[in-house]
Order: sequence, then C-alpha cells, then structure tokens
Amino acid sequence: MLALLHTSHLHVPVFDALRDEHHPGLELRHHVDPDLLARARQEGPDAVARDVTAALRQAVSSGARAVLCTCSTIGEVAERAAGEVGVPVVRGDLPMAAEAVAAGPRIAVLATVESTLPPTLALLDDEARRADRPIRARAQVVTDAWTRFEAGDIEGCARLVAAAADAVTDADVIVLAQASMTSAAKFTTTALPMLSSPRPGLAAAARSVRAPLG
Repeated sequence: MLALLHTSHLHVPVFDALRDEHHPGLELRHHVDPDLLARARQEGPDAVARDVTAALRQAVSSGARAVLCTCSTIGEVAERAAGEVGVPVVRGDLPMAAEAVAAGPRIAVLATVESTLPPTLALLDDEARRADRPIRARAQVVTDAWTRFEAGDIEGCARLVAAAADAVTDADVIVLAQASMTSAAKFTTTALPMLSSPRPGLAAAARSVRAPLG
C-alpha cells in the first residue's frame, strides 16, 4: 500500500485517476492535512517538521510500504524524515526536477504560493549539481491563482497559470512547482515543454512500493 501526504483534499481525485490509468491495482491511502501548508507558509517548512514526521509514522502504522509527499513546500521536510519512519518517503517533485534539468539550462518556475519557491529552486540546484549540468532558474508567483484554488475554482486557477506559462518565452522548459497547477496544461498554447509533478511522482512512489524493504 502507498500512502500519500497531501495538503489539499483536491489532490485526492487527481492521484486516484492517475492510479487508475497508470497503476491499476495499486492501493492508495490518502492523508490530508491543509494546516501543514498553512503553517509552513507562515512560519517556514521546518516549523511543521514534527507534525510531518507524525503523519508519516501514522501512515506506516496503517501498513504503508512507502509514502508520497505531494506538497512541494513540505517535500524536503518529509524526505528528511524518511530515516525516522522506516519506509521510503518519496518527494513528489523530485522526478520532475530531474526531468527539468535534463531539458535545458533555462528553467522557468511557476508557483501559486511564495513558500513553494525556495524548496523548489533548491531542489533544481541539487539536481543540477548531481547531473553536472549548469542551470539558470527564474521563478514567478502567479497572482491570484492560489486564491482561486482555495475557493475551489480549479479551472480559474489553471487558466491564470496557463496564461503565465504562455507568456514565458526565454526558457527551455517550464516547471509547475505545485501539484495543484497540473490542470493548466489543458489551457496553454505554449510550445515549450511544461512539467508537473503528479504523474512522475506517483510512478516513482509506485516503484518504491514494489521494491523489497530492508
């Protein structure tokens, strides 16, 4: 069984649909705690480290063989806690970051909350060093998109993100820093590759579930 740690209930159907399409038979168990993101935005991701670890331990106690953290703001905190919980903890945006670094040196990062940018940019830098590929990443917060998302206006959020993506011209690849931005791909006209985390993140977590423990 794979547990997923979310900070929005709206992610649940997204990952259930990806499971049904690409990983039929994989059992998912969703743990949703919006307060983790709210506090991380106000106080910084390290402020919720203890609660993130507690959520991971709860997932393991319920039988999870791996945990996927789908929130990019707290992903690094969750990844660091893996040694304390005894199963793989997959940072959902890591596979996307590796793909972005491979796509080219000019990376445009779009986000809907400011708190996502420092961990995302740090992750891209880490992946660039690992791959020995220099990058130039620049970041932008899409105004009003998160307000739309919190209000349940998923399409409104997606259209604002899509407009921001279409305005990017001097990049090799566009990174959508949060899982909540994925549906913007339906509304873009840009010819640039645009990457989001849910599909590759779930694939990596599914591999961790299948891997032998120990």
